[in-house]
Amino acid sequence: MMDGILAVWKPAGWTSHDVVAKVRGILKVKRIGHTGTLDPQVTGVLPLCIGRATRVVEYVQERPKSYEAVMQFGLATDTEDLTGTITEELPSVLLDEAQIREVLASFIGEIDQVPPMFSAVRVDGKRLYELAREGQVIERQARKVTIYGLELLEVQLNQPHPVIRFSVVCSKGTYIRTLCVDIGQALHVPAVMVKLTRTMSGGFTQEDCLTLEQIAELKASGAIADKLTAASEALDHFPRITISAADVQRAFQGKRVSLANIVAQDPFANHSLLRVYGEDGMFAGVFQPDEDSGTLKAVKVFTPTAD
Repeated sequence: MMDGILAVWKPAGWTSHDVVAKVRGILKVKRIGHTGTLDPQVTGVLPLCIGRATRVVEYVQERPKSYEAVMQFGLATDTEDLTGTITEELPSVLLDEAQIREVLASFIGEIDQVPPMFSAVRVDGKRLYELAREGQVIERQARKVTIYGLELLEVQLNQPHPVIRFSVVCSKGTYIRTLCVDIGQALHVPAVMVKLTRTMSGGFTQEDCLTLEQIAELKASGAIADKLTAASEALDHFPRITISAADVQRAFQGKRVSLANIVAQDPFANHSLLRVYGEDGMFAGVFQPDEDSGTLKAVKVFTPTAD
C-alpha cells in the first residue's frame, strides 16, 4: 500500500482536481487528496496526501502558506486578476516606493478580508463563483485572516500602470487576489493581481516538489515510494511525545492513555493536538490531551495495518 505525502509542482492551466486525477492515474491509487486549492492559472506547491495520509489533510492545510505575487496598479477586474473583465482603468498612476512599503507594512497581522465573488466560498448552498457567472454580486461577510510577513521584492514604477512583486506568508483562507485589491484601495487606486506562485504549503517548498513528468518517470522506474514523506513528518508543528508499547496497544484498542508516564520531546502546554510515538519510534497517531482527566484521547490512530 502506498502511503505518504507527495509534493507536486502544479503547472499553469491545471486545476488542483486535474492534478489529483492525473497523479491518481499515474500511481494507480484511489485515495488521494490535496491540501489546498489553487486557481488554474496559479503555479506552485500542491502537497498530495496519498493512502492513509489522506487522514491528515485537515492538519496539513491548516499550516501557513507562502506566495510570490505580481500586481499592477491602475486596473480593476471582476475576478481581481487578469482572467476577468476590466471594470476600471486609469490612464496613469503615480506612486513612490516609500508609499508602497508603508501600506504593505500596514497589512501585517490579523486583517479582515471579504472573499471575492469568483471564489469557492459557499453562500446558501451555492458557490460564489456560480453566482458570479450568473451576473450576481451579493454581500459577503468579512473573515479574519493573518498575514505573518509581507516583503516587497521588486518595483516597476516608471510606467503608466506600475507593477510590484512581493512575497507573503499567510494563514489558510487568505485570498492573494483580494489582498492585491485591498493594497490598491489603501493607496487609493484600483489594482489587480497579474501572477501568483505558491512557494510553500504544508511545510513543503519548491525544492521538495516533483513535476507531473517526474512523477510518471519515477513510477515507471519503481522509485516513486522513496519520494513520499511520512504523514507524521508533515505534522511537525504539533509537539511530539512518546508513550510505552503497552500504552500504544491501549490506544489502538480505543482506550485512553495516562499522561503520567509520557516522555515529551517538545513542550505541549496549551496545545490541543500532539504527535504520539511508541518507544520504538513508530507513529501511533494524533492525540488530544485532557488535562482534567490526566489522559490522552486518540483523534487519529495509525495502526500498523491498513484501516
